[in-house]
Amino acid sequence: MYESIERYGPARVWAGVVAVLAVLVTLAAVTFPQRVYVDLIWQYYWGPVVADAHGWNCVAWAGGEQLPCHEAGADAGPTASPGYTFVSYAGYVPTLILFLVGIVLLVRRLNIDRYRAGFYALFPFMLFGGALRVVEDANVAAFRDTGELAIELPWSGFLISPLIYFTVFLITLAAVIVSVWLERSGRVSGYEYPLAGIGTGLLAATVGYLGFVAATEPYATFYPLLLLTTLVGATVATGLTWLAIERFAPSINRGTRYMGLVVIWAHAVDGVANVIGLDWAVAFGHGSNLVPKHPVNEAIVNVTGSMLPASVVDVTGAAWPFLIVKLVAAVVVIWIFDETVFEESPRYAILLMITVVAVGLGPGTRDMLRATFGV
Repeated sequence: MYESIERYGPARVWAGVVAVLAVLVTLAAVTFPQRVYVDLIWQYYWGPVVADAHGWNCVAWAGGEQLPCHEAGADAGPTASPGYTFVSYAGYVPTLILFLVGIVLLVRRLNIDRYRAGFYALFPFMLFGGALRVVEDANVAAFRDTGELAIELPWSGFLISPLIYFTVFLITLAAVIVSVWLERSGRVSGYEYPLAGIGTGLLAATVGYLGFVAATEPYATFYPLLLLTTLVGATVATGLTWLAIERFAPSINRGTRYMGLVVIWAHAVDGVANVIGLDWAVAFGHGSNLVPKHPVNEAIVNVTGSMLPASVVDVTGAAWPFLIVKLVAAVVVIWIFDETVFEESPRYAILLMITVVAVGLGPGTRDMLRATFGV
């Protein structure tokens, strides 16, 4: 392997590995359709996506058809439910590592500098990823209301986890390549300007689509005050956290500088969106509060509800510790990324910072907009 890397270069070896794996999986699925495709690929990878796309708790493989489990009958084949399993993780984790290696190789090849400028330019794409996931939430709401998907499979599958991560990555990759080309051809003074513009345009188009759905379809409703409250609450929580750091431990910010502010705000959005959506959505006009979509949120709500008296939970809600957890986690992250991390390897440090922000802002944006548009 080392000889191959030295001879052909890491990028070509990486591309070769990806191509060979894709061919092997395809051939195995075609040669052994039942054992490989139905019992493995469909049951653990595509079936959960189909169930999620329709809002079903369980989907069954029934003679080539994909039906809700209660309609499939006793003779149906394997079943699948939304979410992840140990088997799916066994496939997704190596795939993620393979893609991360590809990202590192691409960044090297493009020879991008001004890393901090790139970090800020990619910020709209992190919001875009969460907003794009809400398009699929609206799709599920359409199916529940009309019995038909507004965006049919397999296309809607690319808006569902984990495929949406690859969708957003490929879109972002294309934007980065175009932006770098514009800079190096002399059309712009810095790649960060068109990159931020593309991301902002994609975000605006996606939110505009959701607004159009809310204005024209009965299964979606716009709650502007909920959106405003979430953004204001996240900004206030970020400001207070930042001021506390500056007052009592200013050394924490020396490595990340104002990128740390973005990290805190990203996770504050996630925290505030969950607090409002899970405990107070009815106060903004929703028929009921939202239900947790992630295991951590659900665990915190359950633990808080079991530890505090019902009379207290009725006043404070049960999701508020999630905001504290998110803020503490964000502060720990920016503390870890001190000056030495950026001095030794600024390229990798920025990539990790982007990942940290995306982990908070992607789900946070989804939760915020899901509640805002009532889907």
